[in-house]
Amino acid sequence: MKDAGRQRRFPTGDLARVAVFAALIAVLGLPGSLNVFGNVVPITLQTLGVMLAGAILGTWRAALAVTVLLVLVAAGLPLLSGGRGGLGVFAGPSAGFLIGWIPGAAVTGWLVERAGRNPGIVSLVVACLVGGVGVIYLIGIPVQAAITGAALWPTLLASAQFLPLDLVKAVVASGVARGTQRAYPDAVPAVHRERLRTGGGR
Repeated sequence: MKDAGRQRRFPTGDLARVAVFAALIAVLGLPGSLNVFGNVVPITLQTLGVMLAGAILGTWRAALAVTVLLVLVAAGLPLLSGGRGGLGVFAGPSAGFLIGWIPGAAVTGWLVERAGRNPGIVSLVVACLVGGVGVIYLIGIPVQAAITGAALWPTLLASAQFLPLDLVKAVVASGVARGTQRAYPDAVPAVHRERLRTGGGR
């Protein structure tokens, strides 16, 4: 007979946090997007939300928050910057970057979890840059090149224009995450993971 008090796979509190961050990423699309230097993939603030999700929620909750958002987008809700939505966005030049949000958030969260119970600002920035920039670019740039028919190198150079702003996003996300974790120590991904393992999550 199974233990009636067995830990739930998806604690209610975690599901609520996932929903909040999915909504946050959507809200960060409200200011719109900006195409610069002729790049068909726009600059948006939504990748800031992806970094925040990873740095604050940890691996699986961050990935789930982004997945929820993208499922809603695929269903037709205009939750991306510029009011975009529908399956068509996953056939456009931004498709790889959007899909890359999921592993990008997960890798960010995974690195923050490995940084321990009191991750420093440098660890957070590195996690955001590796997951929220590196992983997303690794998927997004080749897909953009394939969809547009452009060569990979020029596409890479065009995307490199976004790096200064992405660095700013990583620093901002890290600062917010650090402040959140100081105010709510139980929100640190490594701490939360330990609590779940010991049955203390909710």
